[in-house]
Amino acid sequence: MPSITSRQIRLAARPEGKPGPEHFRFEDEVLPAPADGQVVLQNLYLSLDPYMRGRMNATKSYSPPVEIGAVMEGGSVSRVLESKDPGFAVGDIVLSHTGWQTHAVADAAGLRKLDPKLAPVSTALGVLGMPGFTAYTGLLTLGQPKPGETVVVAAATGPVGSAVGQIARIKGARAVGIAGGAKKCAFLRDELGFDAAIDHRAPDFAEQLKAACPDGIDVYFENVGGAVWDAVFPLLNTFARVPVCGLISQYNGAGASGAESVPGLMRQVLTRSLTIRGFIQREFADQRPAFLRDMADWIAKGELRYREDIVEGLENMPHAFAGLLEGRNFGKLVIKLAD
Repeated sequence: MPSITSRQIRLAARPEGKPGPEHFRFEDEVLPAPADGQVVLQNLYLSLDPYMRGRMNATKSYSPPVEIGAVMEGGSVSRVLESKDPGFAVGDIVLSHTGWQTHAVADAAGLRKLDPKLAPVSTALGVLGMPGFTAYTGLLTLGQPKPGETVVVAAATGPVGSAVGQIARIKGARAVGIAGGAKKCAFLRDELGFDAAIDHRAPDFAEQLKAACPDGIDVYFENVGGAVWDAVFPLLNTFARVPVCGLISQYNGAGASGAESVPGLMRQVLTRSLTIRGFIQREFADQRPAFLRDMADWIAKGELRYREDIVEGLENMPHAFAGLLEGRNFGKLVIKLAD
């Protein structure tokens, strides 16, 4: 087939603080012909996730940083345009990891076929993808909510937080969500069935949270940090569990929470028998079949709902990404490139 040019967004500079247009550059690249075992992909949807901010830093983490001049990394839903692998045919829709670009050549071994008849394919980047899997594994494996317990989650209208609260409710726990603004809080209560929703922008946020958790907090799913952690920490019950999957309030270089010094935190971990456990969802890869089965079942039954925030056009990715880090998105943020 004729050569294909991919429009790409590459990392131009490492940001100190908030990322802006100056930290990215657009380039066009003619793709090579696929080798045996490879496919040519047209990206339909690209995922935007908070972890990508960490990849822009040259610091040691659980995955290597994006190199200067390299295509920004990220998940994608793609259509096969050409295949040199017997397992994939032209027209197949797949989950891939091609990053911020319109087209790519990828190894077939790293792809997973999607069935558009089962669910909108964009959900493979959200509720049926990495964010949903993060919520499922972190809450059930580490949080282990029991009927009647109180589960609190911040960024609760996002793809991880919204799933955490709804799964907690399915398991018989009380779900308290923290979000920014009255509209998001109303969505948590009225659409997703959370027992309570608290606006972290309210001047009396800590008091409202305490009132919403009269019996304390048994599970706090941590993905924000900062002032939210400061309000949650005093309410943690003895034997409370805290799965930690993110600290979005600090990704742009904000200072660490000041409520507890490290010695003070450790003292409370000891005296209250707290379990605080960081995790990356890929360590629970063996749970993926159960996740896909359970989540699809809960969605089909109407027990779990999801919301997507779809932005069209590759050119809008840097602006949308900056908004994600500031909480401007409402639901799972996805960039749509093609039908």
